[in-house]
Amino acid sequence: MSASSAAPFVSRFYRSADGLDLHYRDYAGPPDAPFTVLCIPGLTRNARDFEVLAPHLAQRYRVLCVDLRGRGLSAYAKDPMTYVPPTYVRDVMALLKAERLRRVAFIGTSLGGLVSTVLTSIMPQRVLGIIVNDIGPEIDAAGLKRIGSYLGKAKPILSWDDAAEAIKAIDGVIYPDYTSADWQRMGRRRFRQEPDGSFRADYDLDISKPFAGTNANPDLWPYFQRLRGIPAMVLRGANSDLLAAATVDRMRHEIPGLQAVEVPNRGHTPNLDEPVALSAIDRFLANLPHRNGPFTSIARTLSGVAFMTKLALKGAGGSA
Repeated sequence: MSASSAAPFVSRFYRSADGLDLHYRDYAGPPDAPFTVLCIPGLTRNARDFEVLAPHLAQRYRVLCVDLRGRGLSAYAKDPMTYVPPTYVRDVMALLKAERLRRVAFIGTSLGGLVSTVLTSIMPQRVLGIIVNDIGPEIDAAGLKRIGSYLGKAKPILSWDDAAEAIKAIDGVIYPDYTSADWQRMGRRRFRQEPDGSFRADYDLDISKPFAGTNANPDLWPYFQRLRGIPAMVLRGANSDLLAAATVDRMRHEIPGLQAVEVPNRGHTPNLDEPVALSAIDRFLANLPHRNGPFTSIARTLSGVAFMTKLALKGAGGSA
């Protein structure tokens, strides 16, 4: 089953804790939608990344697709050092509050998968299930090096054809079967044409600044291990240079019940419009509970509070 990428959505905005106007697409779904699916894109991507998946899912669910700060129609941060995962987590929490969402399923691509995992760790009582797309607690250096080769760098783009060629030069190895029409589509997802006719990448080039000159490699396993007991699935591009097959194997060992799906002929990341990815996502969401029971909600609330307390103690130099 497919859906037109022109399916209707409403552009909405909400305010972050530090005063930025942040954008999301709202695909309303049917009146009896059982829950909301919240889609979070990758590092340099935006809500348009889900322009095929979102209307497809909106036949059954309400679907929200966010533009993280500094991307798409969201405001750019005055302080580029806020372009870090903890801030993105706070921003999405502000969206959940603004929309009064109590029951959500997350779909997060790359960085969006990390943000979704942290959110699930600290507020598991709200989460019905989580899908992470080509990301895990161990990130391969080869993929990071490739991303660093283009992150925050701009080259002159004079037309949509130039935009398509620029994306093909970066991502050709990721999507080896793409046609010229596919690259045109990708160019329009990731570049913006200004009112004066000029073109630019549709993200703040300053998102690269927090990562400049740092080799920080945080331990992400405690967050992913928090997915135990929560319906979870990981998608991996068969040719991914960011998420190793061995990491997925360990994830399945550490998180009993984790579903793992490999998307053939894709690197980092699958676009989630591939038939294998679409059918896996459909099956996963269809099997989710429509709400967490009272005992589950209480247990997860207490678990989230305990985890937050542990994080606070670590941040304060405690021994937890």
